[in-house]
Amino acid sequence: MIVNSLSLCYHNKLILAPMVRVGTLPMRLLALDYGADIVYCEELIDLKMLQCKRVVNEVLSTVDFVAPDDRVVFRTCEREQSRVIFQMGGMGAALLSDPDKIEKILSTLVKGTRRPVTCKIRILPSLEDTLSLVKRIERTGIAAIAVHGRKREERPQHPVSCEAIKAIAETLSIPVIANGGSHDHIQEYLDIEDFRQATAASSVMVARAAMWNPSIFLKEGLRPLEEVMKKYIRYAVQYDNHYTNTKYCLCQMLREQLESPQGKLLHAAQSSQEICEAFGLGAFYEETARELDTRRAELLARTPEAVEEPAEDTSGIIKMAVKFDRRAYSPQVTPKMCLLEWCRREKLAQPVYETVQRPLDRLFCSVVTVAEQKYQSTLWDKSKKLAEQAAAIVCLRSQGLPEGRLGEESPSLHKRKREAPDQDPEGPRVQESAVPGELCKKPFVALGSGKDSPLEGW
Repeated sequence: MIVNSLSLCYHNKLILAPMVRVGTLPMRLLALDYGADIVYCEELIDLKMLQCKRVVNEVLSTVDFVAPDDRVVFRTCEREQSRVIFQMGGMGAALLSDPDKIEKILSTLVKGTRRPVTCKIRILPSLEDTLSLVKRIERTGIAAIAVHGRKREERPQHPVSCEAIKAIAETLSIPVIANGGSHDHIQEYLDIEDFRQATAASSVMVARAAMWNPSIFLKEGLRPLEEVMKKYIRYAVQYDNHYTNTKYCLCQMLREQLESPQGKLLHAAQSSQEICEAFGLGAFYEETARELDTRRAELLARTPEAVEEPAEDTSGIIKMAVKFDRRAYSPQVTPKMCLLEWCRREKLAQPVYETVQRPLDRLFCSVVTVAEQKYQSTLWDKSKKLAEQAAAIVCLRSQGLPEGRLGEESPSLHKRKREAPDQDPEGPRVQESAVPGELCKKPFVALGSGKDSPLEGW
């Protein structure tokens, strides 16, 4: 874990713990708003980061690390520049059984970066082994160590060992960050300090209690959950968080209220817009979408060379200004599926999709070729899948064919299951152009100000 400020102190701090699928940018910003001093990103795998490209997103005012499949693996902004910790490594407590590897990784990082390096562990079966391990870790030169006071196999319902954390804190000279108190100890803000004193730790890291209500960090006390959720949604929309991640985090906050009318609306939502509508934020979504579209247009106007057509030769391409709106189609039937089925019936070659991404705003446009004729929507979209669906719509409409809209008769179409996020059964495609940006050379990336910072110039 590499922190993005040389001056970051680990004494007497309130910290948002690393949580898979939870610690994305909207949650981190929300925790900071409510009083967290330091926020961890979700746990990331080093090999994924090796494959990423660094992209300055001028529309969102963020720095993105983008995977080859165009998924944003990590997104950060200036607001958290001096307070975010970037966590990488094996999942869970995978390294606990290999102390030699722990020592090698930490020693290499401490020697190879000018950023402070920290480590987070669980306790071992015996206190003696645990103390032996943390002493070995301290000798690598790390700046602090976070300790989850449970063994690797223990779950949240098992009691946290304040005694083990206290023994570690009394043994080491570096700051110890206590973690694991959400179930037994931390229900409100004042409980955080009680947990710190019970463990003799320098700071406290909060996980599930913050996931349930990030205002746990607020001195004045917990804010109403609906207020907190609406504030989270606003950040999610403003920073273009994927709706599935937004939905997951909101479900963790609702918990036992998932069966309420609002919970059912959230469960049924299939887009960020529908999530906003479920919480009475439909107007906010539309206004934010317009603002982002305006920002994209302004950036494109300043750099007209960035506007590219999806193919070098656009002559003969049939074009329409259409978009694929998921809500207008059956979950089991999509335009691409309709087009593929039609090609099979007509004994034509499968449709071939050529998709490109515009560097400036990272929007997509696709051209589909069917029977040597090309079809394209003139509207750029947020993902390559949506752009390909739009191209398929253009082809189907130009041929007067059903496209799978709700209420539309398509008796000859064999319905299939909705495609999984990582699968596309609807035909081959040509790989789209890469997102610009400098390829990450190292498995561990230090984020911060200074010459080597990805936020340089902000």
